[in-house]
Amino acid sequence: MNPSAQRIIYSQFKPAWWLTNRHAQTLWPAFFHPAPRLEISWETLDLPDGDFIDLVWTQNKPGPIVILLHGLEGGIESHYAKNLLHTIHDAGWTGVLMHFRGCSGRHNRLLRSYHSGETGDLRYFIETLGKRYPDSPLAAIGISLGGNVLLKYLGETRDQSGLAAAMAVSVPFDLANGARTLNRGFARLYQRYLVNRLANKIRDKFSTGSVPVRVEKLPEWDNFYRFDHNVTAPLHGFKSADDYYQRSSSRQFLKDIITPTHILHSRDDPFLSPDGIPKEDELSDACCLELTEKGGHVGFIYGAIPGMARYWIERRLREFLIKQFSGEKILRRSMGCNTI
Repeated sequence: MNPSAQRIIYSQFKPAWWLTNRHAQTLWPAFFHPAPRLEISWETLDLPDGDFIDLVWTQNKPGPIVILLHGLEGGIESHYAKNLLHTIHDAGWTGVLMHFRGCSGRHNRLLRSYHSGETGDLRYFIETLGKRYPDSPLAAIGISLGGNVLLKYLGETRDQSGLAAAMAVSVPFDLANGARTLNRGFARLYQRYLVNRLANKIRDKFSTGSVPVRVEKLPEWDNFYRFDHNVTAPLHGFKSADDYYQRSSSRQFLKDIITPTHILHSRDDPFLSPDGIPKEDELSDACCLELTEKGGHVGFIYGAIPGMARYWIERRLREFLIKQFSGEKILRRSMGCNTI
């Protein structure tokens, strides 16, 4: 690691004057960011262990392919999904959303599903794309949980990631920190919504046949820590929620990343407290962490009036990948890594 490299930059992003509150930034796009018209196709990819994942492709084009990894309980209907796929397609590339197991609208086959540190399916998918399209550069963007998975994968694989570039947005770098943060104040509304979705999925999936968890106890496991301790951990081979959080958090893997990686995060993210944000000495020279003061969780909305809202994530994704796919490297001189 080069001690003179500047790995954290302070963003030029300025939130819309009518959306300066972090919860407004977080919630606005879920209700007011309509999905564009986009021609898509579905594919089911069988996995080596007998399970499957569902993929959603934009219209194939020759050249780069960009993988989109969604957040917790997300998928193609998430507010950002079709907009990011449209950004990718509009730039002249092929986009593909990889649904995590059980997130495409149908239950996966095995008892286990997905979690914040599960990188095996992403590894297999990237290897599959490399064999199918050996002449196409690959890149990936991960949102929230998907960003944690992506960053952990990049640290694990180092110079064997198979990706030319990567971007991660609103990452819960420290899962224990995230669980604590979401169990306080207004953020408990996000927790309630997400834990209820997880619980309902478990209840439905195991309504018949073998039941590996005590479904009748689900109402008691009403926060992330309890749910992860009693459901996520035992289903995926962890001793406890603490063991799951420790082994699956991406923060400890950042120093090993070799792939050029741009990370966008807001200091006011309601899903993670500021002390969960990595410090400069935790990042490798390949990482650029762009920090904003405001922006919420997967928000980053700017623009003069509500009817003309613009989205910094889409802009930064396009700028970053244009640089990478054109063969230019992000400069890391005294001005820092913000040259996109």
